Amino acid sequence: MSTESLTLSGSATAGTVAADVACAHCSLPVPSGLFDAQASHQFCCAGCHTAFTILHEHGLDSYYGFADRRETAVRASGRSFDEFDHPAFAALYVTRTHEGLSRTELYLEGVHCASCVWLVERMPLLQSGVVRAELDVRRSLAVVEWDDAVVPLSTVARALDLLGYVPHPFRGVARDAMRRREDRAMLVRIGIAGAIAINVMLAALALYAGEVNGMEANFTTFFRWVSFAITIPAFVWPGRVFFAGAWASLRTKALHMDLPIAIALAAGFVRGAMNTVTGVGPVYFDGLAILIFALLVGRFLQQRGQRMAADAAELLHAIAPSTARIVENEVVRDIPSQALLPGMVLDIRAGDTFAADGVVVRGMSSVNAALLTGESRPSSVSVGMPVFAGTLNVEAPLRVQVEQSGESSRIAKLLRQVEESAQRRAPIVQMANRLAGGFTAIVLAVAAVTFIIKTQRHAPAALDDAIALLIVTCPCALALATPLAITVAVGRAAGNGMLIKGGDALELLATPGTLVLDKTGTMTEGRTALTTWLGPEWVKPLVLALEQGSSHPLADGFRRAWPDMATPEVAQSQHVVGGGLEGTVSGHVVRIGSPRFVAQTTVHTADHVREGMHAVDATQTPVHVSVDGVLVAVAGLGDRIREDALVSLRQLRARGWRTVMLSGDVPEVVASVGRALQFDAQDAIGAASPEDKLAFVERCKQSGTVVMVGDGVNDAAAIAAASVGIGVHGGAEACLATADIYLTRPGLSALVELTEGARRTMRVIRRNIAFSIGYNIIGAGLAVAGLLTPLIAAVLMPTSSITVVLGSWYGYTFARRVHGAADTPDSLA
Repeated sequence: MSTESLTLSGSATAGTVAADVACAHCSLPVPSGLFDAQASHQFCCAGCHTAFTILHEHGLDSYYGFADRRETAVRASGRSFDEFDHPAFAALYVTRTHEGLSRTELYLEGVHCASCVWLVERMPLLQSGVVRAELDVRRSLAVVEWDDAVVPLSTVARALDLLGYVPHPFRGVARDAMRRREDRAMLVRIGIAGAIAINVMLAALALYAGEVNGMEANFTTFFRWVSFAITIPAFVWPGRVFFAGAWASLRTKALHMDLPIAIALAAGFVRGAMNTVTGVGPVYFDGLAILIFALLVGRFLQQRGQRMAADAAELLHAIAPSTARIVENEVVRDIPSQALLPGMVLDIRAGDTFAADGVVVRGMSSVNAALLTGESRPSSVSVGMPVFAGTLNVEAPLRVQVEQSGESSRIAKLLRQVEESAQRRAPIVQMANRLAGGFTAIVLAVAAVTFIIKTQRHAPAALDDAIALLIVTCPCALALATPLAITVAVGRAAGNGMLIKGGDALELLATPGTLVLDKTGTMTEGRTALTTWLGPEWVKPLVLALEQGSSHPLADGFRRAWPDMATPEVAQSQHVVGGGLEGTVSGHVVRIGSPRFVAQTTVHTADHVREGMHAVDATQTPVHVSVDGVLVAVAGLGDRIREDALVSLRQLRARGWRTVMLSGDVPEVVASVGRALQFDAQDAIGAASPEDKLAFVERCKQSGTVVMVGDGVNDAAAIAAASVGIGVHGGAEACLATADIYLTRPGLSALVELTEGARRTMRVIRRNIAFSIGYNIIGAGLAVAGLLTPLIAAVLMPTSSITVVLGSWYGYTFARRVHGAADTPDSLA
């Protein structure tokens, strides 16, 4: 970077904007502190100046001809990207091309328009050794190919970073590579099957023309054998997928949807081969070739739909970071998080996400575990305390010794629970699978009877009708109807912060029963909030200024109560453990803390405080504030009832749920919260031990479905015993072990969505099953009546499966939220 750019970087302070001066690179206003009257071009930051210099040095001035320009200033991260050169990174994210080049896929921050595509794809001009760069602007995904003997990937990454596009490894590269291989193989099969079908049809056209206009016997025999020879490769490769599935069905003694298809194809092929050899009767090779092609196309579309549903459950893989800073001999360097080993020491700065589970070995800070546990209140950590991957370091730098990483970490266990959620089968799923198996047996029997009866009656299309029956009644749609709807619902619920471990929980939640809820953290916020304030307005900025730098939960209550208030400068402050804070603010000596702590220096109490002291009741934590020895304010902080609690409980009760509050808190507090939330007196139960909660749930289960909602620690036994256990805020380990559903969103509105989404999911499943059964009955009737040819049946069969796939995907189960949108009708699918 040039000397001028370094100077600009050093003076990049907040200030007024120079009048009518725009940055030469991004067109944003230039701060007055960066305005240089002697320079021909002005820049809003050092990053823009660097990018401008790079573009001009490489003759890429036409970049500035684009109308759509960057809306934010270029901010290079300053990272070295040394981890991109690590062997573990290469094993995970780098592949080799046929030309011997290295290839990787990178997610780029800041991509937004065509000019970004133009600039990124000029990387071969900007950086020697880069051979190709392509950018998918929709996904912000860049494909880079380079010669690692000329330039390391870290240098390429730094070049992208300097242009304002911070690169990250694309996590889905291995999965996408596997999918590309699968898609490529399927498309090749479809292409070969299509080519064979076209050629067989040409031979068939000659035979059909010969039947109408007359053809010599030797030419007829020739075209029949040509059709036979061309059809064999269609069975040997593209069509073998159906025979492999049928063989697996017979080997496992479980009737599979490929079995009737394979029987139909084999019957048609054998009959056509016999007629070719004998020279008598029709050949079916044209229909069979087109049938294989149509079935493969239908299967490909079906797989794409199922894959689209499965992708919805992978939203949580962005929680853990892809890289980590390790400390070796007091030297800090970056490596991929997958390369972390137990015993390594991590350098975790304020604002960083932990890349592994470990123990703090240096420093004190607070950790926000909201993404992992749903607990929105940061908790303090110090030396010897555990921290977990996926949580956020809020306050100060830490050194952490790794204990568990990768697949053994706490977040990996959570992700495995999500991935396994769709595999747990609800009773209705098992019923649908049994139904599909029985239906396949019936179809085989009906097809055999149809063929035998029509053959005895010398019907010319006996075999065609039997083949059409086997194809059109393939139970694909019936087998997909339920599991696909469950998979889509589970994935969509995960996107809304509701992690459902199995479809059985959804089925149980669809029918109202008894809903037992813990109080703290479920119906209350589970964090300290300012509930009472007795004092003048001029005291608030003094309190907030002193509390601004504190990590104590009570300080967080003040900050959240007055988030936008301007604060004066604090000259000095001191934290007294077990007491509170004392400091000098705007020339005043301010004390904040417990009544005993503040009373030590209080010489006078203001009249308004003395008269209103009773406003803070016993359920709140009192905080006194003195200014220059005068007690001027009293605050009450407590656990406030969630804003959506009363409305959500009313909605649940209106849908038939009996609601019970079961808490270990003192009965007086529970009764007070119960009255506010309109619980019946007998349904607001306090002072309940874990054993009491377990006994209560087991009693309620004798009369129907019981749903237990709690924090997963004190409520773990009750959650495990309930028909459906739902874990919320805190105690994620117990939630992982016992809860059927894990809510990462605060508030009771998620419960309302959960029960309503479960009801809608069951409705989609029943609709899919009804459609599948109706379609198969109608299709079977048409085939038996001789109104369907095998070719028409081949078109109808995948159409039914695709209809079920689309019905499951677009069926209204759980809301599909637009990122950043509120819960409005426009944001729901």
